[in-house]
Amino acid sequence: MSLVKDFENIKDKLIKITNQLYENPELGDQEFESMKLLVEYLRSHNFEVETGIVDRPTAFRAEFSSKKPGPTVAFLAEYDALPGIGHGCGHNLIATMAVGAGVVLSKHVQEIGGKVVVLGTPAEETNGAKVPMAEQGTFDDIDVAMMVHPADVSSESGPMLAMDALQFDYTGKASHAAASPEEGINALDAVIQLFNGINALREHVPSDVRMHGIITEGGQAANVVPEKAVAQFYIRANERKVVDEVVQKVRNIADGAALMTGASVAISNYELSYDNMVTNNVLSDVFTKNLKAHSPHPVYPAVAATGSADMGNVSQVVPAIHPFVGMNKPGLVFHTKEFADQTITKDGETAIADAVLSLAQTGYDIMTDQDLLSAIKTEFEKR
Repeated sequence: MSLVKDFENIKDKLIKITNQLYENPELGDQEFESMKLLVEYLRSHNFEVETGIVDRPTAFRAEFSSKKPGPTVAFLAEYDALPGIGHGCGHNLIATMAVGAGVVLSKHVQEIGGKVVVLGTPAEETNGAKVPMAEQGTFDDIDVAMMVHPADVSSESGPMLAMDALQFDYTGKASHAAASPEEGINALDAVIQLFNGINALREHVPSDVRMHGIITEGGQAANVVPEKAVAQFYIRANERKVVDEVVQKVRNIADGAALMTGASVAISNYELSYDNMVTNNVLSDVFTKNLKAHSPHPVYPAVAATGSADMGNVSQVVPAIHPFVGMNKPGLVFHTKEFADQTITKDGETAIADAVLSLAQTGYDIMTDQDLLSAIKTEFEKR
């Protein structure tokens, strides 16, 4: 068994795929060429591929089965980019890492048994496809799910925040703001009261709660009472239960703002809701051990939760991890052009090797050690 040799055989192709994704970034649910590139490569290594799963045109499921009994290990690929920045979150690397790990591990399942799955999960930045995958049973036959995210430095898988994305559409009544203001109902005033109410709420929520919003529409002209105004907010917390409680309070504030101004309000979710990430520690420990063995760089403890990801929804239905592999540039900031550029450097190439080998080795360990798999599942069932 030589995972390193198998990786070396595909290394140049993986780097080429990374660069192609970098040079041709596509936004969420529009990643048609990115999906095609990944799917064609997996098919060239004898994976059976189904595209368009969970009614998402750029989602896919690729399988390599040994036809022998054994665990099913899934690697998750992301490949959506950011507007104006490209792959400033490194999803070109995430895709390559997942596909590479799947191909490397597939070279050994005929001997050890089991199945390798690579899931293409579009639109993580906006309307993450992992949410309907978790809801519609994509993971029902999967024993563990893993993905790796590039970062400035390497760190263990840890928590991530649950999140709801709320939109508030206020409708008032237009009138001339100077000649007949008494005839109008100011929808923008309602949005301003919404912000004031949410700001007052900040004193009365747990310290892990984050509430941040913008006004996307607030009127067309200063001499016209705004008939329509729209605000969008992210509400986040360490646990889904807390998010749900805070969201109800925010909804009440929104209704109060409408009552205060005479406007009406429609409240909706403008993106899918993300659950908090629950890292499987047994699985994480195995991956961390393998990453330390393969990587020349230190691996730091998990950092405190600050962001949200649809991998949280996956972690609610199957043992899962979401560690970070560093690109040897401490302080590098996510969602910047500098981050995107770092993905195609020599350090980015090293990150590919670190992640692919660590993912593949962890999958191999699970497939060949029933006690390890049992420990992973026991922790998941007790969470």
